[in-house]
Amino acid sequence: MPGILYVVSTPIGNLEDLTLRALRVLREADLIACEDTRQTRKLLDHYAISKPSVSYHDHNESARAAELIEKLQSGTTIALVSDAGTPLISDPGYRLVEAAAAAGISVVPIPGPSATLAALAASGLPTDSFRFCGFLPPKSSQRRKLIEGLKGETATLIFYEAPHRVLDALDDIAALMGARPVVVAREITKLHEEFLRGTAAEVRARLADRPVVRGEITLLIGKGEVGHVEADDVPIEDAVRELEGQGVARMDAIKQVAKSRGLSKRECYRQLNT
Repeated sequence: MPGILYVVSTPIGNLEDLTLRALRVLREADLIACEDTRQTRKLLDHYAISKPSVSYHDHNESARAAELIEKLQSGTTIALVSDAGTPLISDPGYRLVEAAAAAGISVVPIPGPSATLAALAASGLPTDSFRFCGFLPPKSSQRRKLIEGLKGETATLIFYEAPHRVLDALDDIAALMGARPVVVAREITKLHEEFLRGTAAEVRARLADRPVVRGEITLLIGKGEVGHVEADDVPIEDAVRELEGQGVARMDAIKQVAKSRGLSKRECYRQLNT
């Protein structure tokens, strides 16, 4: 008789967020498939769980999925976990779950912590409709193309972002989406948890005042307003003044407006002075 594949959500910070059901499944599983066995070992040791584990990550997913399917077909019960939160959500696991479902193996979700839902619930942004978009692209050109394509989206947008790129991401959001409400949720459930709210320019200014930005970041963008006028339809001087009113220095505001309209700074200056 085949085993069962459990998809187990684990804490994103605070270890007390492991559910009783997840704790039981981890204790009863024959094998735990981990994104990083060293990271998961900290959780298992905290709860005195001694079970064999195997690595399952982006670089070995194809080969390891086949091995795990064989074990499941032979009756092994496996708990799949990521380093934090719910597996498969911007984490490895899709190939294994897809293969298990195709092979007729029971896949059982053990719900629990999720940075996406935790950030959304406490953000103060609309929750009736939202779209999770994963990690923003690291390159500005790709990131701007993605953001440009989402300008007409009326749902709350949710992204993961690296701390060393968040200022650049907020620059692009301010340039392309203007004054839509933004929330940066940092270190959710951890000691230094915080939520920064405002426009992209306002939040960026607060983060830019810090010597360094650290921690796990979830970035949310609120709904666009009905009848919102696109930035390109607003006179350049008005667009610059709007950014200045949000606390952006004039030179930076001119740079953002030029960038959002595909203009050089020289051309932007020329239009401002005509």
